[in-house]
Amino acid sequence: MPDDRAVISAETPDPADLAAQAGATDAAVDSVAQALLQARASAVPADPEPLASALPDADAAYAVQNAVAHALGWWSTGAPRYWKSGGPDRSAVLTHAPLPEAGVWTHPAHAGAWPLSLRGIEAEIALRLGQAVDAATAAQLADGEGAHLIDAMAVSIEIVETRWAPGSKPAALLKLADQQSHGALVLGDWVPFDASAPPDWAQQRCTVRITGQDAVARQGTHSLGDPAWLLAAWLRHATQHFGTLPAGTVVTTGTWAGLQHARLGDAVEVAFEGIGNASVQL
Repeated sequence: MPDDRAVISAETPDPADLAAQAGATDAAVDSVAQALLQARASAVPADPEPLASALPDADAAYAVQNAVAHALGWWSTGAPRYWKSGGPDRSAVLTHAPLPEAGVWTHPAHAGAWPLSLRGIEAEIALRLGQAVDAATAAQLADGEGAHLIDAMAVSIEIVETRWAPGSKPAALLKLADQQSHGALVLGDWVPFDASAPPDWAQQRCTVRITGQDAVARQGTHSLGDPAWLLAAWLRHATQHFGTLPAGTVVTTGTWAGLQHARLGDAVEVAFEGIGNASVQL
């Protein structure tokens, strides 16, 4: 007769092994967080190579996000009010990052002395919650749902930045740990959003203008087809990590025109036909 205890023993993880794995993950999270904090404090980008395989999964990358945010005091109480979310297509696992409020500016904006070096430019649409959303509500949403929770939209400019060394190729999890390569966010004027009559996103036109460069025009080019499609995934993530999101919480939803590059001194303007515009002086 087979010994069931042997089978159970073979299939049951050793608590010591689990503890060792957890300890290794905690150490990796701390190492990556310290590298990013040092890069922010010194304005000297970190070398990602020694940390290339440090983070085992997205949960560890999100733990780094939170460690950096808490160390820098980005939000002392409650849930973050500003977020970015997105992905390359609907079949991909979407990623998310809470943003520091000091780096969220209203149009027309001036970057001033805000620490920027890469100055990548993404033309986006930001969406604003019209009501509080808790974890139970978010859990009931299927992928693609949630537009009925939005009361307003605005043109946004995400300024893409990195704390990893120029020319390096940081692993995807290291980019995610670095607030998904976020630098700053510019928000245009808010206009009403009606989930029952949204813009025709397939026909939506946008234009990016940067000093000294040809204008970049795109139509219907959001990676998800509809910027509101990501709401369910974002809300599930955000409420699981931070609890109830209050009305007025904002998420910017990914680029329509790829990544454009600007320089110190450039003026940047993004316009979405029928919605509005946003601008920033770098």
